[in-house]
Amino acid sequence: MFTRSSGSPISVVTGSAGFLGSHLTDRLLAEGHRVIGIDNFITGNVANFSHLAGNGNFRFIKHDVSNFIYLPDDVDFVFHFASPASPIDYLEFPIQTLKVGSLGTHNTLGLAKDKGAGYLIASTSECYGDPLEHPQKESYWGNVNPVGPRGCYDEAKRFAEAMTMAYHRFHKVNTHIVRIFNTYGPRMRLRDGRVVPAFICQALTDKPLTVFGDGSQTRSFCYCTDLIDGIFRLSQSDYHEPVNIGNPREMTIKEFGEHIIQFTGTKSSFDFKPIPVDDPKVRRPDITLAKKLLGWEPRVSFEEGIAKTIEFFRGRIAAGDPVA
Repeated sequence: MFTRSSGSPISVVTGSAGFLGSHLTDRLLAEGHRVIGIDNFITGNVANFSHLAGNGNFRFIKHDVSNFIYLPDDVDFVFHFASPASPIDYLEFPIQTLKVGSLGTHNTLGLAKDKGAGYLIASTSECYGDPLEHPQKESYWGNVNPVGPRGCYDEAKRFAEAMTMAYHRFHKVNTHIVRIFNTYGPRMRLRDGRVVPAFICQALTDKPLTVFGDGSQTRSFCYCTDLIDGIFRLSQSDYHEPVNIGNPREMTIKEFGEHIIQFTGTKSSFDFKPIPVDDPKVRRPDITLAKKLLGWEPRVSFEEGIAKTIEFFRGRIAAGDPVA
């Protein structure tokens, strides 16, 4: 059992076996925290924290946080990162996505309240839906279809934000909300379904890159360590409203694919498919608030980040991980 007697902060990370949850765990450990990781492996992978085996400052619990959470430990901070996060995941697990965004948020907020702990919820740029404002500021309320195929994820996160603010206002919990924009890097799943792993895996296996629509829709890609740095800074602040964390460098999907073709040296071409329902046409964060409040902005160049990501995927493919 972790107690405050040693003086080191104790953090709970839900979704700790996931892409971002595992990177956050590493950052917290590097900052001197002891970490209790929680995950039910619906989309997480034990390989993402296998390097922590034997680390006395990390303990893992297999649990679905949509159910009541009991911890005998002292807790100083709760980071709620558990949720399916890619379209193929929340289309396959719509009920679980809604439950972890609602019940899971309620349970983790209850844990923070009970322990007198700080709290940070991993929200998403999907709260803006298919935006009518560009770039997206935190003050924008969004353009979301609540009954569309993406609604289970979008509305789960919007509800999670509302619940988080209610606990802050009514119970005085020290809460924080980060709206995460497109992020990439090592530990993404090969069959994640999002554009970065899809394009890289297709390129490395000389298959056509699948582009939905004409590829003119835009995205902004932030490298994972930059994102985690912004999240850690936000967790240490006294700000409670949502904050965008992402990279404002914007490119079309087709331009991104052209970069992947160039960096991998593949002979792949493009395979154009019908665009999915409610697929956002544009996505770029306004990070003015993060710069002013946290002194944060992304530092890893796209060229450096994508090279590291391609190297990771190349290694996983060579190791025999399935790509389709």
